[in-house]
Amino acid sequence: MPWLELSLTIRAEQQPRVEEALDDLGALSVTLQDADAETPDEQAIFEPGVGELPLWPTITLQAIFEEGTDRRGLGEALGDLLPWLEPDHIQFRDVADEDWERAWMDQFKPMPFGRRLWIYPWNIEPPADEDIVVVRLDPGLAFGSGTHPTTALCLAWLDSLDLKGKSVIDFGCGSGILAIAALKLGAASAVGVDNDPQALTASADNAERNDVADRLALFLPEDLVASPADVFIANILAGPLGELAPTFAAAAKPGAPFAISGILQGQEDELLARYAEWFEELRVDTQEDWVRISGKRRG
Repeated sequence: MPWLELSLTIRAEQQPRVEEALDDLGALSVTLQDADAETPDEQAIFEPGVGELPLWPTITLQAIFEEGTDRRGLGEALGDLLPWLEPDHIQFRDVADEDWERAWMDQFKPMPFGRRLWIYPWNIEPPADEDIVVVRLDPGLAFGSGTHPTTALCLAWLDSLDLKGKSVIDFGCGSGILAIAALKLGAASAVGVDNDPQALTASADNAERNDVADRLALFLPEDLVASPADVFIANILAGPLGELAPTFAAAAKPGAPFAISGILQGQEDELLARYAEWFEELRVDTQEDWVRISGKRRG
């Protein structure tokens, strides 16, 4: 069936209120894009940080409504909820039905990370090869599929470790990809932490698909109950990484390897200075414009 798409351009600070209003009016989905990008390929994709959603200064927001929704009535209702919104800034168009998840999966191909680790979409069967470790993801629920450089940096780091029998904490778990990868690489147990309940749902679903659900515990940050881990990893954003450094230090055993990512080049020096209080043997690795800092917890 076709759908009705509403599109408008807003400032970043207006996004929460606009999205709330669209949800109240029955929007089935809301998509955010960089309004200043010349092509879709230039639209950066961030994995959500703790307590925040990184956005561009100007956003093109697209909301999908059921076919037959009254355009005029929808525009008037949106104007009532958002009096500052200019009516001529709202655009409508009909969009054809499409299996969006299938289209995404058709573009999501198996990807290697490090020596052994591979990420496979659920619709592609991996080879029977004892020398590789496979994580299966459902792209329809993924908040991180390995395609972003920060996730790739973290996956390669995990693949470089001897995780056999170790405990792991994955802070900002998203789809659960890092915690699940650690478990598939030999970790005995893992804890995933995320401030988004939907991310915890996605992590639980992907853990079931990979037969590791019994070894993965999932928490909102305020509910976290876990002993210091043998390995600690966090893929969020530079701001929260700086703020949470003492929390992360308490979550890692003495000598535990750790890695943090979600850091843009140019942000690493401040974090290196911040983390040196609790961590040593710090090193920086980069991929494209993104940085991973790794090292180990001081004894």
